[in-house]
Amino acid sequence: MRLVNESNGIELAADVKIADTFFSRFKGLMLTDSLPVGHGLYIQPCRSIHTFFMNYSIDVLYINENYEIVGADEQLEPAKMGKRYKGAYSVFELPEGTIMNTGTKVGHSIKLIK
Repeated sequence: MRLVNESNGIELAADVKIADTFFSRFKGLMLTDSLPVGHGLYIQPCRSIHTFFMNYSIDVLYINENYEIVGADEQLEPAKMGKRYKGAYSVFELPEGTIMNTGTKVGHSIKLIK
């Protein structure tokens, strides 16, 4: 699946995997070596995340049920807790630098495309 910022028309990721079972949400990106540019993980439902057992930083978008960005963590380093944002229903974990490089901001709308 592709992830596109509908507010500015820029693609955030060309290959997004979905974590929507207990085990896939629990595992997330733990114990992975990297998250390549153009890839991402959509965790649903999920209100907050952590980067324990990870070896690299990521960008995180917190989304409400209408796919509007209600919060963002840029360059969240390994072994850290993400923030909690009011209204967050799910999250997108993206490679470090994605938010800055695409001009993505809180309040923007995003869309998953098959």
